[in-house]
Amino acid sequence: MVVVGNHIQALGIIRSLGKRGIPVYLINNRNLCISRFSKYLKKFMRADTNNDTEFVDFMIKLARKEGLEDWILMPTNDAMVYILSKHKKILEEYYKVPTPSWDVIKYAYDKGLTYKLAKRCGVPTPRTIYPEKLDDVLSVASDLEYPVIIKGKNGYDFYQKIRIKAIYINSKKKLINAYRELMSLVKPSETMIQEVVQGNHVYSFCSFFKNGEAIAIWIGRKIREHPMGFGTGTFAESTYVPKIEKLGTRILRTMNYYGISEIEFKRDQKDGKFKLIEINARTWLWHSLAARCGVDFPYILYKDMIGEEVTRVKSFVVGIKWIHFYTDIWESLKEIARGNLKVNEYLNSLRGKKEFAVFSIDDPLPFIFETILLPYLKKTR
Repeated sequence: MVVVGNHIQALGIIRSLGKRGIPVYLINNRNLCISRFSKYLKKFMRADTNNDTEFVDFMIKLARKEGLEDWILMPTNDAMVYILSKHKKILEEYYKVPTPSWDVIKYAYDKGLTYKLAKRCGVPTPRTIYPEKLDDVLSVASDLEYPVIIKGKNGYDFYQKIRIKAIYINSKKKLINAYRELMSLVKPSETMIQEVVQGNHVYSFCSFFKNGEAIAIWIGRKIREHPMGFGTGTFAESTYVPKIEKLGTRILRTMNYYGISEIEFKRDQKDGKFKLIEINARTWLWHSLAARCGVDFPYILYKDMIGEEVTRVKSFVVGIKWIHFYTDIWESLKEIARGNLKVNEYLNSLRGKKEFAVFSIDDPLPFIFETILLPYLKKTR
């Protein structure tokens, strides 16, 4: 398998397959990345992943040079999902590409299309406004129920431009001022305004989907994240919510989806409904927790892609926790300082069975280098 990208997602895939003796290459656009230090990685290579054409040419030459024909390409971020879906046809002349083509992926990549899809299949969503220009913001600002968030239709591009996933807004005045400032970085038409779903946790419906059904499922919830409210998970737990399984399956069936995905929902305290937040057409940050619970998605995908029979997985262990050690400590300390988290609550949350994001006695170097590279990682992310 060839893993394209880095960070914890890549490390989880490398460990999943490497422990089974399956060779794994890693392609990343930076030399310094924790995944390259895993003992289960066969080879690391650096490539420019910012240019579609150059990246595709690189991958074609790599297949010929290294004899990687029919190896599986596994993306770990939205940029790679985009490239693999857009160039799926030519890449499939050399590799196996589990990422669906663009006519499917566009519904996960473009959040405007995501919510249209949800409406079509009867899945609740937060109220969302799609401004084309500043005047559109001015015209709706008085009608919104605050707080709201500003986020990108294309979440990856939005993050690359302003370095945060979403902007929290609690008044009409702040909304208008925020757009006036943002216009030097992004166009209003690249953004959306969404009313905040008031609830405690984001739930993830994760699956391997094929031929209109979920062959394997797993559900988890984020308990703490970075940054709190609209970030990536730092502390999570496996759970089971039947309603989420039904909603997630309905979405993927409507998309005619194949492969691994994570669909995020949040329960709205106002009406009790689970509302769709986003679709990630790839592994997610804490997919190693699913493996710990008995649902190893990278290996399931690998087996299916090479033509082996895949056993259906409809149950898993609940109550196991996942922690990204350094980021969770940092976020917890901030929450304690703000009065949102008590010390004893934090300590109690750590009890029970746990899966660590990076730390592993069996494969220690990634955690050692993460510790050494903390200042660099903080700056670059």
